Amino acid sequence: MMGNKGNIGFVIFLWALVVAVVATAIEHRPNERTKGINGLDKIIIRDRRNRSAEVYLYGGQVSSWKNEKGEELLVMSSKAIFQPPTPIRGGIPVLFPQYSNTGPLPSHGFVRQRFWEVEAKPPPLPLISSAHVDLILRSSNDDLKIWPHKFEYRLRVALGHDGDLTLTSRVKNSDTKPFNFTFALHPYFAVSNISEIHVEGLHNLDYLDQQKNRTRFTDHDKVITFNAQLDRLYLSTPNKIRIVDHKKKKTIVVHKEGQVDAVVWNPWDKKVSDLGVEDYKRFVTVESAAVEKPITVNPGKEWKGILQVSVVPSNWKA
Repeated sequence: MMGNKGNIGFVIFLWALVVAVVATAIEHRPNERTKGINGLDKIIIRDRRNRSAEVYLYGGQVSSWKNEKGEELLVMSSKAIFQPPTPIRGGIPVLFPQYSNTGPLPSHGFVRQRFWEVEAKPPPLPLISSAHVDLILRSSNDDLKIWPHKFEYRLRVALGHDGDLTLTSRVKNSDTKPFNFTFALHPYFAVSNISEIHVEGLHNLDYLDQQKNRTRFTDHDKVITFNAQLDRLYLSTPNKIRIVDHKKKKTIVVHKEGQVDAVVWNPWDKKVSDLGVEDYKRFVTVESAAVEKPITVNPGKEWKGILQVSVVPSNWKA
């Protein structure tokens, strides 16, 4: 009798072990490296609930973020040019080491026009999910000619357990002297219609109006709504900003760390060469940024910034 009980116990243990191994295998689905538009390499990461993100090695640029229903949460321009050295319009471009035209470099810096590499063994980070990819970009001789500072930029793109998307940027100074930079991540968030949304969390804050030579104003409106072109750099912003989509009854929560500024932009019907005429209706950008006070990194040291975005029901307070 005891022998039978022992056998049953062993079978149960073996079954539990098999289930655990299968669950682990599903959780640790390998990333897929494949060819994207015009043969450009991209990495697809998926979690066990079939949520996914896609990242092009050109630009280290996230081009897709989908929930478990396969709904696309980012927007790519219908006229995006996947042809280096042209930057890709849409997704989440990385703007480094200069935001816009705030310095002597080409607008928005140059890393969005470089080929990044997958880093197999990056320096450790807290593991929020097994569904992630680590990229690295090291300064080249050509980069040093226009920005004479040696750096390593590490970017982890991760899907969280609750379906959130997290981009962790780490910039290391591998030079012998300090350097400064400005920076932004520029996500094109998918919305039902630009006229059906508002942005909240920036009430009573100062901003630089980028349509008026960055003249400084204070925003006294409780929320930001859109009925014309808007391009504002908000200063000393909170870590959390919300985009409320009234038609979808969803809220995009933008959480940022290490980046005190935020940019809110929609071009409305202003002509942008690589943006479709109707594309502006489908997106809003709320960028995590560090612009007013450039970031300083000393030799051998590293700066870290985090952008975490999630989509929740609008009646749920994140």
